[in-house]
Amino acid sequence: MNTLTIVKIGGHVIDRPGALQGFLADFIRISGRKILVHGGGSMASDVLVKGGIPVRIHEGRRITDEAVLRVCTMVYAGWINKTIVAQLQALHCNAIGLSGVDGNVLTAARRPPVPVDYGYVGDVAPGGVEVESLAMLMEHGFTPVLCAITHDGRGGLLNTNADTLAAMLAIALTQTCAVKLIFCFEKQGVLAVPDDEASVVPTLTPAGFLQLKNAGVITEGMIPKLDNAFAAIAAGVEEVHIKHAENLLTAKGTVICRQVEEDC
Repeated sequence: MNTLTIVKIGGHVIDRPGALQGFLADFIRISGRKILVHGGGSMASDVLVKGGIPVRIHEGRRITDEAVLRVCTMVYAGWINKTIVAQLQALHCNAIGLSGVDGNVLTAARRPPVPVDYGYVGDVAPGGVEVESLAMLMEHGFTPVLCAITHDGRGGLLNTNADTLAAMLAIALTQTCAVKLIFCFEKQGVLAVPDDEASVVPTLTPAGFLQLKNAGVITEGMIPKLDNAFAAIAAGVEEVHIKHAENLLTAKGTVICRQVEEDC
């Protein structure tokens, strides 16, 4: 069976040109098929603030009204996506930049307004991933670079959490490949002590996650990231890792386990 590695990166890499360049140099060294999923929330927030548009985040997820959606679309699907694709082309990686609208690759359902009204925010189910189109692109030598803008199939754009998008993408593509999912962010991994980068939890089970969450160690944006990681591993994704972007090609970081360490 073909192998596929899906890597998700966020603003901590994108905002720093040197870090992004180093990350992409590592990314192209991943063997086999690969997909890059990117966020860019910090850049979008900067543009919103400069435009006098309120930035509202609830439990690590952005509340998106019409003005915010316009900015996110311009930033994610425009500047960030094309900058990454251009840099990958310079590294002789034939990347193709996509939003969920392009090729109908990612269809989402707008999130219900109860208990929290997130506005124009969409959730992608595995059935909303156009598996055949993505597989065809990769068969022809393209490396998809996906931003977090999706659509509802009725002409409307939606903002989607990039971690969730990466997880649903990984789950859907298990139909055709053995999939490895890597979440890259600014920490060394899941930390047992939030401010201690040396306290990386090497393996994390659902029970361990619940314990750290109840103790207030894991909070805010880390909760949806781990929710998505456990959803992916439970749905058949072969491996899920959480690590610092600088350690993409190393064994450092946290490995997500199904139930017990033997299942990692």
